[in-house]
Amino acid sequence: QVRLVESGGGFVQAGESLRLSCVAFGSISALNRMGWYRQTAGKQRELVADITPGGSTNYADSVTGRFTVSRDITKAAVYLQMNNLKPEDTADYICNMQTRRGDDFWGRGTQVTVSS
Repeated sequence: QVRLVESGGGFVQAGESLRLSCVAFGSISALNRMGWYRQTAGKQRELVADITPGGSTNYADSVTGRFTVSRDITKAAVYLQMNNLKPEDTADYICNMQTRRGDDFWGRGTQVTVSS
């Protein structure tokens, strides 16, 4: 059974930075797309950033230029460096990993709170 565990969330002031990490525990292979979503109460989950095995990245317009997604496939890990955080970035950040076999794994999330 595969379990994704996120870490690195917290409470910061606007303009500060955080680095989120997500590691897969259990037997996972043939990793494909890996990424981060975020969700706030009453809103739909939205894609923040994702990365393909080839290293191509995709970002939400609201985080472009401030966030950077990276991954270490050998460690089954994906990261999100978040700089210049804004109060509107406050959300639960959820990790997602997909495999070439069609598996779709989700973490439980790590809370990020940004105060003005």
